Amino acid sequence: MISWSDFEKVDMRAGTIISVDDFPEARKPAYKLKIDFGEFGIKQSSAQITDLYSKEDLLNKQIIAVVNFPPKPIANFLSECLVMGVYAEDNSVVLLKPERETINGMKVG
Repeated sequence: MISWSDFEKVDMRAGTIISVDDFPEARKPAYKLKIDFGEFGIKQSSAQITDLYSKEDLLNKQIIAVVNFPPKPIANFLSECLVMGVYAEDNSVVLLKPERETINGMKVG
């Protein structure tokens, strides 16, 4: 169990994917994403979501991400946020997204 104060430390925000590139250097199939979080800026992320999403599917899609992890080096890339998703039965990732379009940078609560 975690405490409420532990949960409050996790900063999840809505953002829109503005760029999607292949990431052939990653050990597992992944994309390099650039995500616009409005007043919080543009952050990049490596996401293993190639099973269910094409690059075209992802462009301009609004998603939810954790934005207050320290940057994590992945191969030759620095991932600055964690895109959130749900693992399906086949271990593919289904992205979490706002039920309605919202302003980029809005906090999940």
